[in-house]
Amino acid sequence: MALHRDIFWVGRQWAVTGAGIQAVDQRLRGVLDIGIARLWDDSLVQSRRAKPGVNAEDFDKALKLARERFPENPVSAPFLAQLKALGVIEAPVVSPAFPAMQLRAEGRLARFLPQWRVRR
Repeated sequence: MALHRDIFWVGRQWAVTGAGIQAVDQRLRGVLDIGIARLWDDSLVQSRRAKPGVNAEDFDKALKLARERFPENPVSAPFLAQLKALGVIEAPVVSPAFPAMQLRAEGRLARFLPQWRVRR
């Protein structure tokens, strides 16, 4: 995956962009990238840091700068907490009218599965 167009910091191996922390080496195709929503997930961060070939010093600096730029709690967090306390915001309701789609193709070759098409 190419680097995001908004680049805030570039190190030797890592960059802080509008998408979070991204590896500068594009041959990795975004495998080690960490999105903004997962910056505060310590287990993911430690697993990325433990990968072989990761420059730990550069990664720590990128993580520090990214966490400063993208804080964990958004500005509207107190307002959302008040709405949840009042019961205005509830957990999303799963509609029983649409059951979850299940794919039953494991262990079978795709060329022998029945085909379907949308008819107009």
